[in-house]
Amino acid sequence: MTIEKLGPRLLSWASQLDETTRAQAEQTARMPFVHPHVALMPDAHAGKGSAVGTVIPTRAAVIPAAVGVDIGCGMIAVRTQFTKPDVDAVRGSLAGLRSQLEAAIPLSPGNYNHTESLDRWHARPKIAELEALAEAEGVDLAHSPKWREQLGSLGGGNHFIELCLDEGDRVWLFLHSGSRGVGNKIAQKHIAIAQKLCRTWHIELPNRDLAYLPEGIDEFDTYIRELGWAQRFAFLNRAEMMDRFAEVLGEWIGSAVHEEERINCHHNYTEQERHHGETLWITRKGAIAAHEGTAGVIPGSMGTRSYVVTGRGSKAGLSSAPHGAGRRYSRTEARRRFTADDLAARMTGIEYRHGEEWVDEIPDAYKDIDQVLADAADLVEVRHTLRQILNVKGT
Repeated sequence: MTIEKLGPRLLSWASQLDETTRAQAEQTARMPFVHPHVALMPDAHAGKGSAVGTVIPTRAAVIPAAVGVDIGCGMIAVRTQFTKPDVDAVRGSLAGLRSQLEAAIPLSPGNYNHTESLDRWHARPKIAELEALAEAEGVDLAHSPKWREQLGSLGGGNHFIELCLDEGDRVWLFLHSGSRGVGNKIAQKHIAIAQKLCRTWHIELPNRDLAYLPEGIDEFDTYIRELGWAQRFAFLNRAEMMDRFAEVLGEWIGSAVHEEERINCHHNYTEQERHHGETLWITRKGAIAAHEGTAGVIPGSMGTRSYVVTGRGSKAGLSSAPHGAGRRYSRTEARRRFTADDLAARMTGIEYRHGEEWVDEIPDAYKDIDQVLADAADLVEVRHTLRQILNVKGT
């Protein structure tokens, strides 16, 4: 894929780009504090305010809605010592493993842990870390009294748990989730504050979801502290689920999991980085960090391949890479076009939860992940290609 310059401050790696997504990216790139340019990733698609698959570098300001309501959403992958023959040798079916995972990890929006399960699954040290961080940073969590019970829960939508095999038939554990309800509450609070302040200051915005917080005000500092807490929650939430996944798999196979590698990366977040000689706020809305030598994971859609990658540190790409396949059709349109039978045909050979609830996650509703990776060839190097043998989703 040749980098395409779509405007004075907009570069695109997306060979599959619709007009709505392009218009959103152009709008974001025109914000006065964007510097040096917005990088539009190969999986870009329309989002709320700004496009998903957008890397937004800003001077002295952040856009809370660009980070989104699932702060810190991302992926975690673990390569185990097991291979396909180890899985094949188990007398129990993969359906049994799926049932055990569904019992260990709460699925779907609003479904959290019971208090006793936090002790059963050793979540307390992670909770203690988050409690200490909230106290040290002055993070007010009164809006989410059940945030502790949310740690180690998956959620719904395109969040998933997968058992995969790589090109050498090695077994990988793979899952996708974020900061759950507590992250949503933090995000919604600060999106509303940014919009109110921009109205108060009579700032004309091309889209209300591009409302921003400038450095130098208390609201900015509070957002950055609470954003950092939510990003850490998301990181530990994935770690907790992965710990449970490994324990359940070990019990199912009959031998404890030994981790050969673990990669845990955000793809909805903001942090400060040095680019083009300046310290900037880098918001990756549906993008992963791809600094030179940095490991990352890029999932395909339900039923397709996923990839373990290493960043190439592209200066033009702001050391970033795509976060997945990117949607072609909205959930409503996908349900109009496809059926549960269509999904079953696409999931042949993969153990998964059957039903109408997951039709909008059919691979046909997403872009071709192989084309996305081809477009990203100068952003990342592919290390491993993963194929699913088990998939678990919430509703």
